[in-house]
Amino acid sequence: MYLLVAQFGAQKRVAQSVSDLFGVPISAGSVAALTARAARRLEGDFLSALRTALTGAALVHFDETGFRVAGRLHWVHSASSSKYSLLYVHRKRGRDAIDAGEILPSFTGIAVHDAWAPYDCYPQATHALCCAHLLRELIAAGELDPRAPWAQQSIDALLGLKTAADAALAAGLDHLDPQVLAAGIASFRHAALIGVKDHTSQDTQIGRKPAALARRMRDRIDDYLRFARNPRDCPFDNNPAEREVRMVKIRQKISGSMRTLTGAEHFCHLRSYRLFEVKRG
Repeated sequence: MYLLVAQFGAQKRVAQSVSDLFGVPISAGSVAALTARAARRLEGDFLSALRTALTGAALVHFDETGFRVAGRLHWVHSASSSKYSLLYVHRKRGRDAIDAGEILPSFTGIAVHDAWAPYDCYPQATHALCCAHLLRELIAAGELDPRAPWAQQSIDALLGLKTAADAALAAGLDHLDPQVLAAGIASFRHAALIGVKDHTSQDTQIGRKPAALARRMRDRIDDYLRFARNPRDCPFDNNPAEREVRMVKIRQKISGSMRTLTGAEHFCHLRSYRLFEVKRG
C-alpha cells in the first residue's frame, strides 16, 4: 500500500484504489497513518544505507526542484546512481541543503549536474556538467543574437562529439578516435572564445547572458567535454537525475502542495524506496 502512496501521493485516491482492487474498504486516515508508519521505518537503516552506497559510487547524478510545502517554497534534492536514488526535502536550495544530503560533501567520484554554482563547492569530486542543459542555453543564445555563429558552432561540436562517443561505445571502445576528439574540442574551444570576444563590449541583458555562457564554456571546457574524453564512465547529460525528480512535479500538479514538512519528508522517503525497488528489479 505504501508503494501506492509513493506513486500517487493522495490518500483518498489510494483508499479508493485499494477498495476497487481488493474489495477492502479503508479510510483516507488509515492510509495516512500507514504511510507515516512506513516512512518512519525507512528513516533508519534504509536511508543510511542509501547514503553510504551513493557516497561510495563511481558516478552520481545530482539535481533539485522546487516543491511547495506548508505554503512556502521548499526544494526536493536528488542524488542517484544506476542502482540507488535518494530524494530529500529541504527549506533551502543551496549548500546548506546539499550538505544535509550527506553525500556530495564526502563524494569523490564523478558528480554529474547542471552549472548551478553551489555544486562546485565540493572540489574533491570530479565534476561533469550536463550538455543537454548547455544545448538549450546555446539554442537560446542563438535566438537572442542570430548574427553570432559561435552558438551554432558550439552545438555542432557538441553533437559531433556525442555521435562519436556513441559510435565508440557501440563498437566496444572506451575512447574516441584521437583526431576526432582533438578536432571536436578545438571547435568547441574556438566557438567559446569567439563568443567571449563578440560579447565583451555589450552591456545589455541580451549581451550579458551569452557572454556569461561563453565564459563558462571557455573556463569549464573539461567539465563539459568529460563525456568525450571518458565516454564509458561519463554520460553526456544529467537526464537520469531529471527523471528522478519528475514525480515530484507530477505529484504537485495532481495533488497540490504538501501541507506539512513531515508529509513532504515521508513522500521523499517512500519515493526513494520506490526507485530502489524499480532499479533492483
